Amino acid sequence: MTDHQNTVVPLESYDLAEIFGDTQDTFGVAALGFTWRPKEHHVGIRDEPDGRLVAHAGLVVLPLSVGGLRTDVVGLGGVAVAADRRGTGLARAVVDGALARARGLGPHLAILFCRPDVAGLYARLGWHPLEVPVEVEQPAGPTVMPLRTMWFPLREGAQWPEGAVRLHSLPM
Repeated sequence: MTDHQNTVVPLESYDLAEIFGDTQDTFGVAALGFTWRPKEHHVGIRDEPDGRLVAHAGLVVLPLSVGGLRTDVVGLGGVAVAADRRGTGLARAVVDGALARARGLGPHLAILFCRPDVAGLYARLGWHPLEVPVEVEQPAGPTVMPLRTMWFPLREGAQWPEGAVRLHSLPM
């Protein structure tokens, strides 16, 4: 594989079916019954020469309170790598590309929610587990997020503050 095949580019439009096929529960979280917020910024990697989307990540700026103090964070979600391309460095490439874009969005911290079975991948990419429960908005009211929450510094020296965490938004 040559370097141009791992070029992360902004996506104006995309179809996750290119990555997942006709899978109904693309991220393995449908059983939670959560309502998810769409991402506003998307990056991806297209295979050469056919242009098939083989990796994707989405971003959105979110309002959050930690210890009662409000701030914004960048939420990372919708991270996907085609099954036939896993283990080739595409997850690192697309997450790194998304984080590069996230740095231009303003907040100093990023968060994601993930299944426990992929938390190790994010830890290897430099993400840190958040050890406190995170409340998120849902149509029926605030709910504790059952997935693993992880954070990443978007600025040198940025640290996650102490205190209870509440996302004032649907999760991404």
